Amino acid sequence: MNATVATTVFGVFMLLTVALGLLAARGHGRGGGITEWSVGGRSLGTVFVWVLMAGEGYTSFSYLGAAGWGYNFGAPVLYVVAYLSCGYAIGYLVGPTLWSYARRHGLVSITDMVAHRYGRPWLGALVAVLATICLLPYIQLQITGMGVVVSTISYGAISLDQAYFIGFAVTTGFVVISGLRGSAWVSVLKDVLVIGTLGFLAVYVPLHYFGGYGPFLHRLTAEKPQWLTLSGHGGSGLGRTWFITTSFLNSLTVVIFPTTVAGYLGARSANALRRNAIALPFYNVLLYVPMLLGMAALFIVPSLTGAGSNLALFKLVVDSLPAWAVGVVGVAGALSSIVPMAVFMLVIGTMWGRSVLGAVPALAGSPERQRLAAQAVVVAAGTLALVLTYTRPDTLVRLSLISYEGMAQLVPMVLLGLVWRKLTLWGALGGLLAGGALVCFLVFTGRDPVWGVNAGALALGVNLLVALAVSWLGPQPADDRPDSEVLARDPGPAEAVVSGPV
Repeated sequence: MNATVATTVFGVFMLLTVALGLLAARGHGRGGGITEWSVGGRSLGTVFVWVLMAGEGYTSFSYLGAAGWGYNFGAPVLYVVAYLSCGYAIGYLVGPTLWSYARRHGLVSITDMVAHRYGRPWLGALVAVLATICLLPYIQLQITGMGVVVSTISYGAISLDQAYFIGFAVTTGFVVISGLRGSAWVSVLKDVLVIGTLGFLAVYVPLHYFGGYGPFLHRLTAEKPQWLTLSGHGGSGLGRTWFITTSFLNSLTVVIFPTTVAGYLGARSANALRRNAIALPFYNVLLYVPMLLGMAALFIVPSLTGAGSNLALFKLVVDSLPAWAVGVVGVAGALSSIVPMAVFMLVIGTMWGRSVLGAVPALAGSPERQRLAAQAVVVAAGTLALVLTYTRPDTLVRLSLISYEGMAQLVPMVLLGLVWRKLTLWGALGGLLAGGALVCFLVFTGRDPVWGVNAGALALGVNLLVALAVSWLGPQPADDRPDSEVLARDPGPAEAVVSGPV
């Protein structure tokens, strides 16, 4: 009976999700080409940009990984709140700059901007390939996360394999048709459920199991004090130096992450992005809930080990709430996988549709054909991630070890290239190769962190040094075009607003 109720609730909301995603395309015909599909015609207002970018930051990790980290280690998991908050502050400056530059030159992705900045289309294609390698693991992780959530909240009635396919089918169904706009509409439903369910759990779990926050925190400090310190429980090595360097690295990386850039470029105006950057940190308050509940689970389900610790929050939910409530919480967790998965797939499709396949003569210069190519890539990327989830899950899991630290190596090429015209193509490329090689070596040989420092931060330092040295001492570009000056001015009154819905 419990399985039937929870599964029915889940099924109804999945149908609603697909309907919302498809309705988002209504009134925005196919003639809009790749710009309409990939960045919503640059017409999203503050509310839609807020829910979309909050959706990217609040993934299945927030329900599973954050609770699991809280359960296993404790305080080190707070780095997530630290880097996101700092990243939003940096985004207040970076977002409008990227938006203005992209709009001025008709660009729709980070690979477009790199290719335009350095005047080399092949560089955009190279970045598209590297970014895809880093993003594919995130699609697989969201598929896996949704599978775990759905199987758990259905009391085992829906198997992991079935849940994996449901996540892929629902996401692909609306993102191919509606693009970024569909993701934004679904984000509204997802955020309503996330805020509601986590707000409820933040009050319910401590009261139900401990009699309130006072008794819970008193017990935590008395019996598990190591969970409240850095480097946390178990000699993880995630101490203060790691916390600082990881927060710093990730706060820089998140603003040039391809999915974040997609959110920037979908905005109606630069001011919408500034308002969004001010409002987004308030969403981070929700992140404390799974972290704290993960530590609460130490006393309620103390025997979780390995990957089972990721279920810490849902064990509390399934054991104490009625089936319909379990279904609603499960839907919030599932949508926290679907929304970021949709944006990851869309971004990969956009990068390939423009920077890789867009170089094919039959597609060059045709936004409509580029959109069709991008949509085909979305299906291909999602299918590849799904097949590897079934057959070789360790392949992408291993790649995920370098995903964020690998993407960090694009920071000098993108951000330094925005503010310093003298950063040359070979300087940016040399830094990227040096930093990428070092981070792969350190991570795959088990040397992360290095002397307590995040390996990606160390590699980024080498990347920056190489980029500066080659730019100063190496060959200078022969073509010093005026349009390569990319420190974008703020848009004037005539271009401050693009027509479209709020």
